[in-house]
Amino acid sequence: MKKLLLGLSLSLLASSAFAADVQEVVDVAPVFSWTGGYIGLQAGYAWGDGNIDQIGGPGFVETDPDGFLGGVYAGYNYQMSSNIVIGAELDFVYAGVDGSGQIFTAPGVPFPGAIATEELNWSGAARLRLGYAVDRFLPYIAGGVAFGDIDISSNTGAPSFGDTFTGWTIGVGLDYAMTDNLLLRAEYRYTDFGSESFAVPANADVDLKTNEVRFGIAYKF
Repeated sequence: MKKLLLGLSLSLLASSAFAADVQEVVDVAPVFSWTGGYIGLQAGYAWGDGNIDQIGGPGFVETDPDGFLGGVYAGYNYQMSSNIVIGAELDFVYAGVDGSGQIFTAPGVPFPGAIATEELNWSGAARLRLGYAVDRFLPYIAGGVAFGDIDISSNTGAPSFGDTFTGWTIGVGLDYAMTDNLLLRAEYRYTDFGSESFAVPANADVDLKTNEVRFGIAYKF
Protein backbone atom coordinates (compact mmCIF):
# COMPACT_ATOMS: atom_id res chain seq x y z
CA MET A 1 0.00 0.00 0.00
CA LYS A 2 2.85 2.39 0.88
CA LYS A 3 4.46 1.70 -2.52
CA LEU A 4 1.15 2.36 -4.29
CA LEU A 5 0.62 5.68 -2.46
CA LEU A 6 4.19 6.70 -3.21
CA GLY A 7 3.71 5.93 -6.91
CA LEU A 8 0.49 7.93 -7.08
CA SER A 9 2.13 10.87 -5.34
CA LEU A 10 5.05 10.87 -7.79
CA SER A 11 2.64 10.69 -10.73
CA LEU A 12 0.66 13.65 -9.43
CA LEU A 13 3.83 15.66 -8.91
CA ALA A 14 5.04 14.86 -12.44
CA SER A 15 1.65 15.82 -13.91
CA SER A 16 1.65 19.11 -12.01
CA ALA A 17 5.17 19.92 -13.19
CA PHE A 18 4.25 19.12 -16.81
CA ALA A 19 1.14 21.29 -16.61
CA ALA A 20 3.20 24.14 -15.17
CA ASP A 21 5.72 23.83 -18.02
CA VAL A 22 2.93 23.90 -20.60
CA GLN A 23 1.37 26.97 -18.95
CA GLU A 24 4.77 28.70 -18.94
CA VAL A 25 5.22 28.04 -22.68
CA VAL A 26 1.75 29.42 -23.34
CA ASP A 27 2.51 32.50 -21.24
CA VAL A 28 5.80 33.31 -22.95
CA ALA A 29 4.68 32.55 -26.53
CA PRO A 30 1.31 34.19 -27.18
CA VAL A 31 -0.26 34.17 -30.63
CA PHE A 32 0.79 37.24 -32.63
CA SER A 33 -1.94 39.75 -33.49
CA TRP A 34 -1.78 42.02 -36.55
CA THR A 35 -4.21 44.54 -35.10
CA GLY A 36 -2.67 47.98 -34.68
CA GLY A 37 -1.19 50.97 -36.45
CA TYR A 38 2.22 51.16 -38.10
CA ILE A 39 4.57 53.59 -39.84
CA GLY A 40 7.56 52.75 -41.99
CA LEU A 41 10.16 53.50 -44.64
CA GLN A 42 10.25 51.99 -48.14
CA ALA A 43 12.42 51.94 -51.24
CA GLY A 44 12.16 50.23 -54.61
CA TYR A 45 12.49 50.23 -58.37
CA ALA A 46 9.92 51.15 -61.04
CA TRP A 47 9.67 50.58 -64.77
CA GLY A 48 6.83 51.22 -67.16
CA ASP A 49 5.27 52.53 -70.36
CA GLY A 50 4.66 56.17 -71.21
CA ASN A 51 3.13 57.87 -74.22
CA ILE A 52 2.95 61.43 -75.51
CA ASP A 53 0.44 61.71 -78.37
CA GLN A 54 -0.32 64.76 -80.47
CA ILE A 55 -3.98 65.70 -80.05
CA GLY A 56 -5.71 65.70 -83.43
CA GLY A 57 -2.51 64.81 -85.26
CA PRO A 58 -0.16 61.93 -86.12
CA GLY A 59 2.79 62.94 -83.89
CA PHE A 60 3.74 60.73 -80.93
CA VAL A 61 6.53 59.67 -78.53
CA GLU A 62 6.91 56.37 -76.71
CA THR A 63 8.94 56.49 -73.49
CA ASP A 64 10.19 53.61 -71.32
CA PRO A 65 10.66 55.27 -67.94
CA ASP A 66 12.47 53.53 -65.11
CA GLY A 67 14.32 54.43 -61.92
CA PHE A 68 14.43 54.24 -58.15
CA LEU A 69 12.00 55.57 -55.57
CA GLY A 70 11.85 55.92 -51.79
CA GLY A 71 9.57 57.30 -49.12
CA VAL A 72 7.23 56.53 -46.23
CA TYR A 73 4.03 54.61 -45.55
CA ALA A 74 1.57 54.35 -42.66
CA GLY A 75 -1.61 52.45 -41.97
CA TYR A 76 -3.79 50.43 -39.62
CA ASN A 77 -4.62 46.71 -39.58
CA TYR A 78 -7.50 44.95 -37.88
CA GLN A 79 -7.37 41.17 -37.45
CA MET A 80 -10.79 39.61 -37.30
CA SER A 81 -11.66 36.59 -35.13
CA SER A 82 -10.49 34.38 -37.98
CA ASN A 83 -7.18 34.85 -39.81
CA ILE A 84 -8.61 37.59 -42.04
CA VAL A 85 -6.87 40.96 -41.74
CA ILE A 86 -8.31 44.16 -43.19
CA GLY A 87 -6.59 47.53 -43.27
CA ALA A 88 -6.09 50.95 -44.82
CA GLU A 89 -2.80 52.56 -45.83
CA LEU A 90 -1.32 55.80 -47.17
CA ASP A 91 2.10 56.11 -48.81
CA PHE A 92 4.28 58.75 -50.45
CA VAL A 93 7.54 58.38 -52.38
CA TYR A 94 9.99 60.65 -54.13
CA ALA A 95 10.87 59.21 -57.53
CA GLY A 96 13.69 59.43 -60.01
CA VAL A 97 11.72 57.61 -62.71
CA ASP A 98 12.13 58.92 -66.26
CA GLY A 99 12.41 57.84 -69.86
CA SER A 100 13.05 59.44 -73.25
CA GLY A 101 11.94 58.68 -76.77
CA GLN A 102 12.27 59.81 -80.37
CA ILE A 103 9.61 62.27 -81.50
CA PHE A 104 7.73 61.00 -84.56
CA THR A 105 5.75 63.43 -86.69
CA ALA A 106 3.91 60.44 -88.22
CA PRO A 107 4.26 56.65 -88.02
CA GLY A 108 7.69 55.82 -89.39
CA VAL A 109 8.61 59.50 -89.83
CA PRO A 110 10.99 60.68 -87.08
CA PHE A 111 11.67 64.32 -86.29
CA PRO A 112 15.47 64.23 -86.71
CA GLY A 113 17.31 64.77 -83.43
CA ALA A 114 14.12 65.58 -81.51
CA ILE A 115 13.80 63.78 -78.16
CA ALA A 116 11.08 64.09 -75.52
CA THR A 117 11.41 63.04 -71.86
CA GLU A 118 8.69 61.93 -69.45
CA GLU A 119 9.51 62.10 -65.73
CA LEU A 120 7.71 60.96 -62.56
CA ASN A 121 8.86 63.21 -59.70
CA TRP A 122 6.76 61.82 -56.84
CA SER A 123 3.77 59.57 -56.29
CA GLY A 124 1.36 58.62 -53.53
CA ALA A 125 -1.53 56.26 -52.94
CA ALA A 126 -4.48 55.65 -50.62
CA ARG A 127 -5.23 51.91 -50.51
CA LEU A 128 -7.35 49.29 -48.80
CA ARG A 129 -5.72 45.96 -47.89
CA LEU A 130 -7.02 42.43 -47.42
CA GLY A 131 -4.75 39.73 -46.01
CA TYR A 132 -4.72 36.26 -44.49
CA ALA A 133 -2.55 35.91 -41.39
CA VAL A 134 -0.41 32.80 -40.95
CA ASP A 135 0.99 33.59 -37.50
CA ARG A 136 3.75 36.14 -38.24
CA PHE A 137 3.33 36.06 -42.04
CA LEU A 138 0.69 38.19 -43.76
CA PRO A 139 0.23 37.76 -47.53
CA TYR A 140 -2.13 40.43 -48.84
CA ILE A 141 -3.67 42.21 -51.81
CA ALA A 142 -4.13 45.98 -51.91
CA GLY A 143 -5.70 48.53 -54.22
CA GLY A 144 -6.86 52.11 -54.36
CA VAL A 145 -6.32 55.61 -55.74
CA ALA A 146 -2.89 56.75 -56.96
CA PHE A 147 -1.44 60.22 -57.57
CA GLY A 148 1.71 61.24 -59.41
CA ASP A 149 3.52 64.40 -60.49
CA ILE A 150 4.57 63.98 -64.15
CA ASP A 151 6.64 66.44 -66.21
CA ILE A 152 7.29 66.49 -69.98
CA SER A 153 10.26 68.20 -71.60
CA SER A 154 12.14 68.07 -74.91
CA ASN A 155 15.30 69.25 -76.62
CA THR A 156 13.34 71.16 -79.25
CA GLY A 157 13.36 74.42 -77.29
CA ALA A 158 9.68 74.15 -76.32
CA PRO A 159 8.93 74.85 -72.62
CA SER A 160 8.38 71.89 -70.29
CA PHE A 161 4.91 71.17 -68.92
CA GLY A 162 3.25 68.79 -66.47
CA ASP A 163 0.61 68.23 -63.83
CA THR A 164 -0.51 65.99 -60.97
CA PHE A 165 -2.14 62.91 -62.48
CA THR A 166 -4.81 60.78 -60.77
CA GLY A 167 -5.32 57.06 -61.44
CA TRP A 168 -5.48 53.70 -59.72
CA THR A 169 -3.15 51.05 -58.33
CA ILE A 170 -3.30 47.37 -57.36
CA GLY A 171 -0.69 45.09 -55.87
CA VAL A 172 0.24 42.00 -53.86
CA GLY A 173 2.71 41.71 -51.03
CA LEU A 174 3.96 39.92 -47.93
CA ASP A 175 4.47 41.39 -44.46
CA TYR A 176 6.54 39.52 -41.87
CA ALA A 177 6.58 40.36 -38.16
CA MET A 178 10.25 39.92 -37.27
CA THR A 179 9.40 41.00 -33.71
CA ASP A 180 6.17 42.14 -32.06
CA ASN A 181 6.93 45.69 -33.21
CA LEU A 182 9.13 45.37 -36.29
CA LEU A 183 7.48 44.51 -39.64
CA LEU A 184 9.30 43.70 -42.88
CA ARG A 185 7.64 43.99 -46.31
CA ALA A 186 8.09 42.96 -49.93
CA GLU A 187 5.54 44.13 -52.51
CA TYR A 188 4.76 44.33 -56.22
CA ARG A 189 2.29 46.89 -57.52
CA TYR A 190 0.92 48.06 -60.87
CA THR A 191 -0.14 51.69 -61.24
CA ASP A 192 -2.04 53.44 -64.01
CA PHE A 193 -1.72 57.18 -63.48
CA GLY A 194 -4.39 57.89 -66.08
CA SER A 195 -3.96 60.50 -68.83
CA GLU A 196 -3.96 64.29 -69.07
CA SER A 197 -4.44 66.53 -72.10
CA PHE A 198 -2.40 69.71 -72.52
CA ALA A 199 -3.38 72.37 -75.05
CA VAL A 200 -0.64 74.77 -73.87
CA PRO A 201 2.29 74.77 -74.48
CA ALA A 202 1.98 71.47 -76.37
CA ASN A 203 -1.12 70.03 -77.98
CA ALA A 204 -0.56 66.60 -76.44
CA ASP A 205 -2.16 63.77 -74.49
CA VAL A 206 0.14 62.18 -71.87
CA ASP A 207 -0.16 58.91 -69.94
CA LEU A 208 2.03 56.72 -67.73
CA LYS A 209 1.75 53.17 -66.37
CA THR A 210 4.35 51.67 -64.00
CA ASN A 211 5.35 48.35 -62.46
CA GLU A 212 7.05 48.64 -59.08
CA VAL A 213 8.89 46.38 -56.64
CA ARG A 214 9.09 47.85 -53.14
CA PHE A 215 10.72 46.78 -49.87
CA GLY A 216 9.89 48.29 -46.50
CA ILE A 217 10.42 48.20 -42.75
CA ALA A 218 7.81 49.51 -40.31
CA TYR A 219 7.25 49.97 -36.59
CA LYS A 220 3.96 48.53 -35.25
CA PHE A 221 2.33 50.35 -32.34
